[in-house]
Amino acid sequence: MDYAKIIRDIPDFPKKGILFKDISTLWKDPKAFKQSIDDLAAHYKGKKIDKIVCAESRGFIVGAPLAYLLGAGFVPARKPGKLPAPAISQSYALEYGEATLQIHEDAISKGDQVLIADDLLATGGTVNATVELIEKLGGNVLGAAFLVELIFLKGREKLKTPVFSLVQY
Repeated sequence: MDYAKIIRDIPDFPKKGILFKDISTLWKDPKAFKQSIDDLAAHYKGKKIDKIVCAESRGFIVGAPLAYLLGAGFVPARKPGKLPAPAISQSYALEYGEATLQIHEDAISKGDQVLIADDLLATGGTVNATVELIEKLGGNVLGAAFLVELIFLKGREKLKTPVFSLVQY
């Protein structure tokens, strides 16, 4: 399926000069959404994956059905104050400022084989923070899966884990 034809371009969002890739057009199409998750799952089929970790919130849309198909647990990486049990934190740089992600201390067990999933790979900051959280808990990051990769931002080059993406711009 040619996902690039389904994903909508929105010029000058969120600010002038940015061409935003709107994945919601893929998600609202039942066949495209199902096929995209099936295609990600096919890439990882047969690999021992214990957990899939996803950053909020769009990552959840990709990661939850992927975890289901692969028979893996789903672990949300959330903004501070959103998780009820004891959690660990990792901060990372944004274009303007800083952000922090947290996961529960008991979300990953030592030796767990973990896949990171998200909707889009841009600069890699969120993924690197997620890798740090997983490794702090003793997990082994197998890779990172994305619907879309913005290759001109060179996020893949900043990651220390293999990357798989369905669409590259």
